[in-house]
Amino acid sequence: MGKVRTSAFTVSIDGFGAAPNQSLENPFGEGGMILPTWYLGTRTFRAMFGQDGGGTGLDDDFARKSMENVGAWILGRNMFGPVRGPWPDHSWKGWWGDTPPYHTPVFVLTHHARPDLEMQGGTTFHFVTDGIEAALRRAREVAHGKDIRVGGGVSVVRQFLQAGLLDELHVAQSPVLLGAGENLFAGLDLPRLGYQVVTHVASPNATHLTFARRS
Repeated sequence: MGKVRTSAFTVSIDGFGAAPNQSLENPFGEGGMILPTWYLGTRTFRAMFGQDGGGTGLDDDFARKSMENVGAWILGRNMFGPVRGPWPDHSWKGWWGDTPPYHTPVFVLTHHARPDLEMQGGTTFHFVTDGIEAALRRAREVAHGKDIRVGGGVSVVRQFLQAGLLDELHVAQSPVLLGAGENLFAGLDLPRLGYQVVTHVASPNATHLTFARRS
């Protein structure tokens, strides 16, 4: 069975994975787009959207590995889009256009039901209203032994950590301070939950930390 993991998840030095006031114009919150700079410049990211160029090296290695051997994704609703509350209609189809970069089933956690949404390139969004364990169970059914990637946002990753359901967490710590927003680690006692740092390495753009849950 594959891992349940979060990969290439960016936080600031002070632990924030998103800035305040997320919206259509500011998907990472106001001022938050500074966080994933290390990732946006990689060859892997550019290739996802049919673009040439981009950096190689350590950051690209982590970006590339984050996309390998993934059989299903789990996302929070904010990672799917900026719409809050009941769906006014079904016109919003994600941040990524007609061909999202997932190419697998994606289970979106939400309090409001919505029909499955099939996109180009093999991505189908399934909207799950009964929590993280139900989403994980469904993801395992379709992952065929590959990894299940918990993509975020912050609240979803925190829920998986708190429940001990995340086998591995790769955090890219961007050398910036946000001061406010959604803090990934606030109130979490990771050693008590069974997690430890197993690797740490730095590029000029980010410090890459990998946490694993002790068996």
